[in-house]
Amino acid sequence: MHMVETDQVQRVVLRKVYDSRGNPTVEAEITTRGGKVGRASSPSGASRGTHEVVPFPKEGVDAGIERTRERLVPRITGAALGGQSVFDATLHEIDGTEDFSVLGGNTATALSVAYAAATAEARDEPLWKAITDDPDVLPSPPALVGNVMNGGVHAVGGPAIQEFIAFVEAPTARAEVEAAVAVHREVGRRLRELLPKTALGKGDEGGWVAPLPDEQALEILAGACRTVGEERADRKVRVRPGLDLAASELLRDGHYHYRDRKITPDEQGEFVARLATTYDLAYIEDPLDQEDFERFAELTRRVGKGRLIVGDDLYTTSVGRLQQGIDRSASNAILIKVNQVGTLTDTLEASRLARRSGWATVTSHRSGETPDGWLAHVALALGSRGLKCGVLGGERIAKLNELVRIAGDA
Repeated sequence: MHMVETDQVQRVVLRKVYDSRGNPTVEAEITTRGGKVGRASSPSGASRGTHEVVPFPKEGVDAGIERTRERLVPRITGAALGGQSVFDATLHEIDGTEDFSVLGGNTATALSVAYAAATAEARDEPLWKAITDDPDVLPSPPALVGNVMNGGVHAVGGPAIQEFIAFVEAPTARAEVEAAVAVHREVGRRLRELLPKTALGKGDEGGWVAPLPDEQALEILAGACRTVGEERADRKVRVRPGLDLAASELLRDGHYHYRDRKITPDEQGEFVARLATTYDLAYIEDPLDQEDFERFAELTRRVGKGRLIVGDDLYTTSVGRLQQGIDRSASNAILIKVNQVGTLTDTLEASRLARRSGWATVTSHRSGETPDGWLAHVALALGSRGLKCGVLGGERIAKLNELVRIAGDA
């Protein structure tokens, strides 16, 4: 990335703010000598992969912020803008650990994105252009991977499967958002019809929560996707169901535990393969445990054609983990979460490796989100196949509205 020679970092502010679950996280604000401001806050996940960087030091959010003020801020104040890779390398150097356990991965993420935002402001260009100037990326609106029903650790009393997804492809971002919202409403209508005397809730990511076995919930999702897709077929809108099983959360004592069954790892592979073909799933994320490369690869061979088999906990946006998956043909897509690795530069490296290998990337929110729109810019900058996000809730719709704003400007 070229340097913005006419502007420099003048002031860095770090704040403790709160995510959509009311948990503390970090917001960074970088002001330039030219008066431009870049601001970003970092999300937090409830379902976290073992190989992610840690969001905060063991002493807590305040300790990470204080260490960053003492050790990093004097180092970067006065630095020229535009050197994203240099800035992110400095974050790693100051922290000095492999998992950001000194400063905290959330602190690093907020600073990395805020620096890119300040650079974009100084250049008078959209954030996605400041994130990458890779000529191989041709930005276009990603498919919308919309979470419309919640379960697992994202909901109380719902199915064991963590996310029931509407995978929406359309000519425009606006049409995708409209279709995803329509699926959410149609799922709600069907749930009220099935459970007229049951109190229905919303989960961490704004999806419906109902006390249903997993496959019954999937039947409702598939029916809603079919209805909405048929209504919009003449507008070239395609809607298919998908799942994020978050299987590592289901594995206990050598078995995967559902509301209505307990199955072995081999049976899990068979179960997911049957769901994929029976319900025409477009998207399957984390169908097996985060260390089970072998069964991931077998499932991809069986049902990967025409659908995304996505590793999240399997890869945690790590180049090293991703290379293992590529070497073993474990899947055909990787979920991208900036705060799993802590910086935009690390994120770009994982995305480029995936693209060179012919794999898709899906840029994703976290369950504990903030009302920032920067994630839509990351998805566009990476040329992602999909943007994964909840459909309702202020912190979710902020990403979707930003996608609508910028998609026509790419």
